[in-house]
Amino acid sequence: MTISKITTRKHFEPWRLAGNILLTGAFIAVSAPFLWVFLGSFKTGTQLNNPTLILFSPNLANWTRVLETGILQAAFRSVIVGLITVSIAIIVGSMGAYSISRYKTGGSTARFGILTAQVLPPAILVFPFLDLAYRIRVNGTLVSVVAAHISLVLPVVTWFLIGFFDAAPKEVEEQALVDGLDRFTAFRKVVLPQVAPGIGASAIFGFVISWNDLFYALILAPGNSATLPVRIAGFNTFRGVELGAMSAAILVSVIPVLIASFFIQRRLVQGISGGAVKF
Repeated sequence: MTISKITTRKHFEPWRLAGNILLTGAFIAVSAPFLWVFLGSFKTGTQLNNPTLILFSPNLANWTRVLETGILQAAFRSVIVGLITVSIAIIVGSMGAYSISRYKTGGSTARFGILTAQVLPPAILVFPFLDLAYRIRVNGTLVSVVAAHISLVLPVVTWFLIGFFDAAPKEVEEQALVDGLDRFTAFRKVVLPQVAPGIGASAIFGFVISWNDLFYALILAPGNSATLPVRIAGFNTFRGVELGAMSAAILVSVIPVLIASFFIQRRLVQGISGGAVKF
């Protein structure tokens, strides 16, 4: 028995080594661009022409340039847009997901049809949004951006939450109804606390979608209401790309997303699989 275990362990060692090599290669492939951007944010224009330069004297000129362009104000606007978008999406999406999960509203068509907006190219939807914004005189404001982002975030949030509502036991809710609570009160006080981790993960993921959007924000609010991605795109000027300043601005944008992704990765997989396979 001992010899068999040793033989089996040795048999799998090459596969384990190969797996470690692949994981190391994947880590390098993913982290190398971030390292290049981080170093680039502290390089001068001349140093940026040498991508392999690692040892150099850091320069804060790029960060000064970025701060002067109002990048923090743009980041604040992105936060406002993301919070409003996610708040509306969670309120509406949780009720929609609950209806689909508990009462099979719309059947399989509704469960998968809510993702239709994700399939359509953004160019198809942006012009109706722009025309509507002009008609109600909110063009160039964050109101139009929030409306567009809701069309992106709401279907995803609803899709995620369906799986979490499917996993929530119905018996507890039924007991609350027997005890005299009405349907909405039972939903608010009994069901929602059970899916709170899923709501949190969905909210963070929806915020990341809003935070990263460039297309809608660039067309609907390119001026004084520009969000962070639009400000970053502004470093691509007619004189060329300001690589140093853009690298610093990208770090401002990426760090919050990395932190959020670290906290939601497990719930993200659970939400995707749950919404996809449970009927």
